[in-house]
Amino acid sequence: MLYLFLGLAGLASGVTAVLFGFGGGFVVVPVLYATLTAAHGANDALGAAAMHVAVATSTCVMIVNALAATRRHRRAGNLRREFLWPLAGFIAAGALLGAWLATRASGELVRWAFMAYLGITILDCLLRRGFLQGEPAAGARPLPLPEAAGGGLVIGAVAAFLGVGGSVMTVPLLRRRGLPMAQAAAMANPLTVPVAVAGTLAYLAAGRGMPAPLAPWIAGYVDLLAFAVLTAGSLAGIRLSAPLLPRIPDRLHARVYVALLCAVLLAMALA
Repeated sequence: MLYLFLGLAGLASGVTAVLFGFGGGFVVVPVLYATLTAAHGANDALGAAAMHVAVATSTCVMIVNALAATRRHRRAGNLRREFLWPLAGFIAAGALLGAWLATRASGELVRWAFMAYLGITILDCLLRRGFLQGEPAAGARPLPLPEAAGGGLVIGAVAAFLGVGGSVMTVPLLRRRGLPMAQAAAMANPLTVPVAVAGTLAYLAAGRGMPAPLAPWIAGYVDLLAFAVLTAGSLAGIRLSAPLLPRIPDRLHARVYVALLCAVLLAMALA
């Protein structure tokens, strides 16, 4: 039953990766955190490390999700190179710092930071102009270098620290530069790859400092069994949801994006 539940979570993560650029972190982290804490409790080593394991496994799943979704979006013509570079390079640099910091922070700090990050983003989308309404694609403007550098470093550091891929910052940022939701969500996937790789490597390396593995199926902080099940579900979700993207009206797409962020914030607060 546990792995069926994780498989369904993986399916949802694949759907959100394609439609919203989430990469899977906003589904995988709350689900895996709640599952581990319920199964092991705070007094067990694995239960105490539940948030780190959830984030680490999420970053690993995001590598697969982001690459698979990027391939789908490239075929559909949703990727625009002038918006990806040099932002991707700065995100990669920030991700190395964020991943290093995350392995040295407590699980409870990461959890509260995750929720604060979501809350600020939701308010930003609702209160600032440009996200829900959007602008015509013809008015899209690539990021100037200073904004790409500063924004990319912050996005990479925060996303790798929280294991969420950075889509919650890249999608609103690109949306406000005039891109429709379909393209903004599409480009969040290739921009997630450097964050996911940096986070996974950092959490694998962090295992060297532990006196013993948390469990035989865990490498560093990455739950390999959960990763396999989540990935199988996510690939199915990516395949099923890809044809839906061009059929969603732009404004509805933006509103559902914000509603999903609210649902994830509520799930983490109740976990």
